[in-house]
This record gives sequence, C-alpha cells and structure tokens, in this order.
Amino acid sequence: MLSKARPKSVDDYIEMYPKDIQDLLQKLRRVIRESAPQAEETISYQIPTFKLNGRNLVHFSAFKDHIAFFPTSSGREAFKKELAHYKGGRGTIQFPLGEPIPYDLVRKIVKFRVKEENLLFRKKKTQK
Repeated sequence: MLSKARPKSVDDYIEMYPKDIQDLLQKLRRVIRESAPQAEETISYQIPTFKLNGRNLVHFSAFKDHIAFFPTSSGREAFKKELAHYKGGRGTIQFPLGEPIPYDLVRKIVKFRVKEENLLFRKKKTQK
C-alpha cells in the first residue's frame, strides 16, 4: 500500500495506487461484481472485500510484486490444479505483476464461492 491512510471504500483503496495497478484492481473488481452481483462491497482488514449473506466471500489487494486474491481456503483448494502455477497460502493466490491475471479462473472461483456461501446460508436457515 502506498499510503498509511485507512481506506473508507473500495474506490479509496484503489485510488491509493498508480494508474496501471488501478486498472488491474478495477478489472478484478468488475469480474467479481459480475460473478457475484448480490454480494456487498466493503472494506475489511483494510482491503477490498465482497460479502454475501453477511460473510466474507472474497478479498483482493495490491502488493509490490503481485495482486493478491483471497477466495478462502475452500476456493483455493477447489481449484488447486488450475492454481498450481501461482504462489499463495492456504486461502491466498498471488498473481504476479507483469503476467496476465486469469480473469476467467477468478470468475469460476467467485461463482464457486457464491454457491458455497448460499448453500451454507440455506443450511443454517433450515437449522433454526
């Protein structure tokens, strides 16, 4: 992050970066929105977050050498084979700057997470 300021919105967050990074973040944001139109956009952990049914769906952020996408551990695990090329942790994927971001794969992961969260939400609702 270029600034110590705490972003109040996703727009604030994106505006903290140079134009080339802003373009990548805006496209990633658009792909997530299109894949999860019912999700709410917010800031959580000081990074852009999409929530569904009050729960974190996915996050994203920019770093010096990569764009990070956080689809939770289940999102990473479900697409382990397709993500083998990318560094990351349990619930994180690092898309290196200078390489194209696989937006089609991001779209699939977000849709997977939407199904997963909706299923969990329905399950909890019926248990009450």
